[in-house]
Amino acid sequence: MIQVNYKPYSLALKYPFTIANSSRTHTPIVLVELMHKGKVGYGESSLPPYLSETQETVVKFIQNIDFSIFPENVSLQELLFYVDKLAPGNQAAKAAIDIALHDLFGKIEEKPCYSYFNVNPEQMPFTSYTIGIDNPEVILTKIKEEKRASILKIKLGTSDDKKLINLIVNQTDKLLFVDINQGWMDKEFALDMCYFLAEKSVLFIEQPLPKNNWKDLAWLKQKSPIPILADESFQTVEDLPKITDCFHGINIKLMKCGGMHMANNIIEEAKKADLKILMGCMTESSCATLAAATLAPKCDWADLDGPILITNNPFDNPNYTAGKIVLSSTPGLGLVKTEG
Repeated sequence: MIQVNYKPYSLALKYPFTIANSSRTHTPIVLVELMHKGKVGYGESSLPPYLSETQETVVKFIQNIDFSIFPENVSLQELLFYVDKLAPGNQAAKAAIDIALHDLFGKIEEKPCYSYFNVNPEQMPFTSYTIGIDNPEVILTKIKEEKRASILKIKLGTSDDKKLINLIVNQTDKLLFVDINQGWMDKEFALDMCYFLAEKSVLFIEQPLPKNNWKDLAWLKQKSPIPILADESFQTVEDLPKITDCFHGINIKLMKCGGMHMANNIIEEAKKADLKILMGCMTESSCATLAAATLAPKCDWADLDGPILITNNPFDNPNYTAGKIVLSSTPGLGLVKTEG
């Protein structure tokens, strides 16, 4: 029988930032261990404040799991189906179990997790390094500090957006992603910014307008010279039909969709709809980040810098070479635990 252990944990942010006039210095997570046949599979729920799940709800979900109802030879797919149907919602909690199950079965069956998804590790895209909204001095310090990244992800959504972008492009020739986090309210202003950013060689813009402003998002998609990606407007595969008229692509996050197998389903359906795909992350340790990286070679872009932006990663950082995460060929996710 699979034994389930869990531990609430808090990730310390390397660069604290302010939300709604309060400083955010940590992100709560729940670390999960599934033990069976002498092997341990690791999983993680990351719980940013703008999502509805908490450590308490994740723990409650995990406590309702009963793997003893299954025979010894149960398949990975049977267990994933069981977890998904256990309760509605709870996507981050499901993601933690999903990740741990893939890691565990990979170790038991002695194969890397990417083999479950027919992934070619050599097709890994470059991952971006996030530059949050801050004063110019801190932003320039961040740009100079992270020398490995070939792509920067710039957070915008203030009255100084053009000034900030000009400052950055004058300091670096790296490619840019831009994330607005619903920060632009007016479609005409957003379109003006799209043309401005296209001239600065920005590759795409994430969530420029509020997530439910479907009419203006559809208008902007038709007129924008640069791809528009859905983040807050998109969570699970059920959301795909309503976003295809409003976005050129999507940002997939395991914590929003329920884990690796659900993310893979989204990738397959998104490709059928001719949508571009960014594999993203929350503030996460190496556990959830490597799980997402397992699927990143099937995507157009990657934003998987979670472990770089924290100071107390409970696992070794991923192998990050020449701007790309390098997937391990060892069984499971290739995680190495650094704390008890």
